[in-house]
Amino acid sequence: MSKDVYFSLQHSESVVAQMAATIFAAYVQKGEVNDDTENTYIQKSTLIALKMADYADKLIKSDEEWMVKDTPSAASLL
Repeated sequence: MSKDVYFSLQHSESVVAQMAATIFAAYVQKGEVNDDTENTYIQKSTLIALKMADYADKLIKSDEEWMVKDTPSAASLL
């Protein structure tokens, strides 16, 4: 019987994990993943997802990053 594993990911971690899973699925679809290369492609997919998330974080500013305290967000002005 296998031992249950539980995760408690923060939202940003779960977003990066989903990105990595999507990238990994593309490698699987292309037929590049087998038992011998699976861990390599999991690592590669995760590193690519982290790189993409870091790039997006530097390029895109959320409401909280733009807002001055005690002023409404851009979305609330619509």
